[in-house]
Amino acid sequence: MAQANDEQLLSNMFDVGVERLKLIGNHAKVLMQGYLSGGIDASALSEQALKKLINARIIYQPDDSHELKLRHPVVQLVAAMVTDESRRQVNADIADKLQSIRGFVQGFREAQRSGDVIRADNQLQRTEEAVYDLTSQFEEAIFSLWHRLNSNFGFVSNLSDKIRENSRAQEQIRRLIEGLSLIDFDELIELAEGNPALRKLLVTKLQTQINGHHGSLLEVQKRLVELMTRFREQQERSLLVTNMAGFLREHPGFTVGDYAYRSQVPSLVNVAAAIKPAAAVALDRRDQHADIAHIVHGLYKELAIKAKTDDADSNTQAVDNSAQQQAVEARQQQLKHDAMQYFMAACDSKTPLSALDYLHQQTLEWPPEAWLFQVIGEYNSLPRNEQKLFSIERSEHPVSRYNQVIVIEDIALRFTP
Repeated sequence: MAQANDEQLLSNMFDVGVERLKLIGNHAKVLMQGYLSGGIDASALSEQALKKLINARIIYQPDDSHELKLRHPVVQLVAAMVTDESRRQVNADIADKLQSIRGFVQGFREAQRSGDVIRADNQLQRTEEAVYDLTSQFEEAIFSLWHRLNSNFGFVSNLSDKIRENSRAQEQIRRLIEGLSLIDFDELIELAEGNPALRKLLVTKLQTQINGHHGSLLEVQKRLVELMTRFREQQERSLLVTNMAGFLREHPGFTVGDYAYRSQVPSLVNVAAAIKPAAAVALDRRDQHADIAHIVHGLYKELAIKAKTDDADSNTQAVDNSAQQQAVEARQQQLKHDAMQYFMAACDSKTPLSALDYLHQQTLEWPPEAWLFQVIGEYNSLPRNEQKLFSIERSEHPVSRYNQVIVIEDIALRFTP
């Protein structure tokens, strides 16, 4: 019984669709003229045809004071087919379409649980149509955006109109990106619930198409930036030519002079660096050979003196570096020796020996921070069995209440055999 009702419903829908499409085709010229002029001439239609078009919701009359007009869906259909971007409106209501997809998937699950195969196939087909409608809305919107860039955006006369067109395009891109962000693939994976057909439809195919739409939007943004940059360059040239033409109209006797012969050159022209004249030795003139030989010998002497000076400087620098390195190594060895003496003193002491107290008692000249660092390094470098012979106590505190970096103030070493 349910199958018979569905078949009857589809048959009735088919007949109504064919009848109304045929009705549009039969009166295509009148409807298209009404689309272009904004109103339909009732005298061009018979009373019967006019009644059929009104009942089919193709045309309507707002009130008695207005003429007949095309309904908005028909206007949008014609605008989409003839790519009339000035009158076409792309409405990407993504939330509503996603809600429809959820309802169709739920109906598909219910039909599967009840064993109604025909209803399940019908619901799956409607889900596929809803997904196609969802992606086609984005495709139409992006196509509309491309058409706007190649028509309205490219043929405006001034910068303010260009900026307005750019703002409109950017706003449409923002809305499309927000619409794309509403598609949650985690939710769609849960809706599929392991069904291969649903998973292919809601996840695999849809994700591929959405990725393509993201790439198209990126290309649109690149195109916007490119067109805006090109327009600014053209506007700069046009402004230069316009101002020059205005100057010539005000000064009809103006002639461009040769700036090379002027004593006072305008600052705008005099921006190039001075030209240094090139010189070369004339080897073919025999009367200058003696002078050339004298100059060459002088150059050789200067190069030799410079080479000796450089060698002496490098040797002196090498000696200074070597002496400085030896001094540093000797100081490091002395610091290491003093640290070992501190460890030996800790062995003789019966109480923990403070590192800073030992530094002051021995009147060592090491900075306290470097001294503590060396003591800790010497302790860590001892073998494991020797480290067990000493117990090291650190006197430390955090830098502040909000900074947990620990500052070591002193170290006490105790020998524990």
